[in-house]
Amino acid sequence: MSALPQKFYPVVDSALWVDRLGAAGARFIQLRVKDLPEAELRAQVRQARDYAARHGVCLVLNDFWQLALEEGVSYIHLGQEDLDTADMSAIRKGGLRVGISTHSHEELERALSFNPDYVALGPIWETRLKKMAFGPQGVEKLRDWKQRIGDMPLVAIGGITLQRAPLCLNAGADCVSAVSAFTQHADPEGQVRAWQAATGG
Repeated sequence: MSALPQKFYPVVDSALWVDRLGAAGARFIQLRVKDLPEAELRAQVRQARDYAARHGVCLVLNDFWQLALEEGVSYIHLGQEDLDTADMSAIRKGGLRVGISTHSHEELERALSFNPDYVALGPIWETRLKKMAFGPQGVEKLRDWKQRIGDMPLVAIGGITLQRAPLCLNAGADCVSAVSAFTQHADPEGQVRAWQAATGG
C-alpha cells in the first residue's frame, strides 16, 4: 500500500486554491466542488489539474469519477453515498486511485471491500462546514481504525485545527485533512508552512 504524498490534506472548493496552496508547498489537495453547471465544473477540474501539474500536487477529485477519467485526474474521493452509484470496475480499469469516507464499522467494512488507497474517518471533532449524520468520532476511534486497516493509509477529517493535527497523527492517522483552516484563514500560504511544521511533512 503506497504512502500518501503528504501528512496534511487541504480540501478546497475552487481551482485557484490548488494554485495558491500548491505554490506554497501543499502536495496533496482535494477539489470538492458542488452545484456547478457541467461546463463550469469541467472547467474547474481542468484548471485544477493544470495547476496541480505545475506545482507537483497530487490532486484528488471529490465524487465526479467519470470526469476524473475524462480529464486525466488520477485520484478520486468517494463518500458512502457515492459508492451506491460508482462503477468501481470502470474506476479501477481506468487506473484511478480511490479514497473512501467512513463513519462507522459497517461503513469501514464496506469501504475495505473495494480495496481503497486510503480510508478517511470523520468527523473527529464537531464541524460546522457540513451537516453530518454522525457525531464526533473522537481521537480514540483513529486507533481502532488503524488497527483494523493495518498498512492502508488513514486520513482524519472534521474539526481538525493546526493544534489538533498532531493528536490525530499520534493516534494512528497517517494524514490530517482540513477545509476552513486553509480557505478561511487570513494567510493560507502561511498555514501551509505551519501545517508542514506541525505534521512533519
